[in-house]
Amino acid sequence: MNPIFTALFIIATVIFATLAWKRFSLIRLGKEENRFDNIPARIVEMLLFAFGQKKVLARPFGINHSILFWAFLVLLLANGEFLLNGIFPAISLRLLITPISGPLVFLFDIVSMLALISILVAFARRIFFKPDYLDSKYVKGRSFEGFLILSFIATLMIAYFGYHAAEIALRGERLAAWMPVSTLAAGLYGGGCGSSGGCNNCGVVPWLIFWWWTHAAVLLAFMVFLPISKHMHILTAIPNCFFGSLEKVNTQPREEFAIGNSYGVEKVTDFSWKDLLDSFSCTECGRCQDSCPANATHKPLNPRQIIHTIKTNLMANAAELQSGSPVKTPLVGAEGEGTNTEEAIWSCTTCGACIEACPVLIEQMPKIIKMRRHLVQMKSQFPEELLNLFENMEQRSNPWGIAPTERTKWSSIMDVKSFDEKETEYLFYIGCAGTFDSRQKHVTVSLATILNAAKISWGVLGKDEKCCGDSARRLGNEFLFDKLAKENVELFKARGVKKIITQCPHCFSTLKNDYRQYGLEIEVIHHAELLQRLLAEGKIKPNREVKELGSIIYHDSCYLGRHNDIYEQPRDVITKVTGEEPKEFGKNRENAFCCGAGGGRMWMEEHEGERINVTRVKEALESSPDTICVACPYCMTMFEDGVKDVNSGNVRIRDIAEVVAEGLRPV
Repeated sequence: MNPIFTALFIIATVIFATLAWKRFSLIRLGKEENRFDNIPARIVEMLLFAFGQKKVLARPFGINHSILFWAFLVLLLANGEFLLNGIFPAISLRLLITPISGPLVFLFDIVSMLALISILVAFARRIFFKPDYLDSKYVKGRSFEGFLILSFIATLMIAYFGYHAAEIALRGERLAAWMPVSTLAAGLYGGGCGSSGGCNNCGVVPWLIFWWWTHAAVLLAFMVFLPISKHMHILTAIPNCFFGSLEKVNTQPREEFAIGNSYGVEKVTDFSWKDLLDSFSCTECGRCQDSCPANATHKPLNPRQIIHTIKTNLMANAAELQSGSPVKTPLVGAEGEGTNTEEAIWSCTTCGACIEACPVLIEQMPKIIKMRRHLVQMKSQFPEELLNLFENMEQRSNPWGIAPTERTKWSSIMDVKSFDEKETEYLFYIGCAGTFDSRQKHVTVSLATILNAAKISWGVLGKDEKCCGDSARRLGNEFLFDKLAKENVELFKARGVKKIITQCPHCFSTLKNDYRQYGLEIEVIHHAELLQRLLAEGKIKPNREVKELGSIIYHDSCYLGRHNDIYEQPRDVITKVTGEEPKEFGKNRENAFCCGAGGGRMWMEEHEGERINVTRVKEALESSPDTICVACPYCMTMFEDGVKDVNSGNVRIRDIAEVVAEGLRPV
């Protein structure tokens, strides 16, 4: 037994266990949340995203990270043997029979070389080809830590080869034939003395001792440093993938309203334990930051900072939270370490790009909404322009505050039936934009025309239709959303509604996903899905190919695409009606850039940075399209405004329903 190493190992293990436990014990302070359902599916998710590195490999450099990840797993066994051998020299994998020990040491040798190459590539990337999102002014001091961790790993690999090369040179290791890299490195020692019993006077011995202790020191230092660094994700990322959401993160948990309750998140322990686990699982890789439209247009929001702040706030207030004392560092307030600003929280468009990008299934956006809920419902602190919005939705059930009797005016040019469960199959839920927005009314008429042409049995609620409440929920006014949701669910059930057609992805997602929390289980179909189906079944047959719109580029709505996986249907509709596939944005499908209107931002001004819709319009114009095609009224508004802002009035904005309706016109 090596008493010095044994003592150092015990000290390092105690420090590691203590620091790790302090952090894991803080996770337990979070609120309860059931993430133990459907264990088989969770195991599959863990294998796919943690071990399979699915999202990591979505970007080219992910290959390098995956090599390091798998090298880490393989070398756990090698380093475990090293630690045990240091305490009990009689324990060694090399004592096993050659058919077992040979392949193992070969694997260790090759994997160590691959790891070293990957580390060198990572160094080069950070020094010469560093992406902007790797570091951030919001996450300070991480560049040094990144270099330190890379240096630790590189030193471990070099020490591994140095030590084993010395063994081969000194003793003629019997497994040398299985260790090609170490054997090659042994030549650097000039062949040693070749004594099978070893030679204490040989010049190789000091190198053997040096490399062994270097490996030992760095390994123990890494153990001690791990729990207090961002690389604690090594311990938490795999379980975080296991506890990840099994469904699209396209809704928020429902709140129960009662006297004395507190709503939303004020202090960090108001989050669930899974939220807190997320904060320790963040690798700070910057992918969410790179994907965020608010961050890209220089708003105060950085999703990575939101998660980092939750962790630092939890650590800063640990003693107070565990003792029940008032916290000293607020979760929301003036900018500082451990505190999010209100400006950052209100910048979110809830587009879900951060969630889509995260390799370890962190859920950033719902945490922002939880903090919004507290600001709105407990403190009445929200941007001034939202006051009219909330009042209009509460008093007249639409964002514009227009009288409900005006909901039927769009249909003055056509005969529209009221929904009757005995006479009509589908409820056409028109939505507030389709009813009151002058531009979107054209889309409503187009879609109604298509439904009639396809001989679909449909009706409307007329003045009885209410806002679905999407903006209220995403803005944190859960009380208002709860009121609207209950009224709508009661109305749908009373009228016998079983199938709903929507033209707005926000209405679609809310009715389909959010309303399930209120016991509403009905078929909700977006018009992109319906149009594709009607064209495929031949229920609508265009009279001609629509060519007058010129080249078309299609924009993915976040609430249709990322939130509900509807990507191909609208593209298929455009292709069938025009005879040509639409052009694509550089950022499309699951990586699409938001129009800027989600999360209630439709009703708010952008006071900082560049307007998100202008940025998206500029991206569209790179392809020189004649028409930008959308499938969302919010996107319609944002693109119409964006085109005007960049003085590109020759570019048309059309909904896919308008394109189809154009094809149905008589030749």
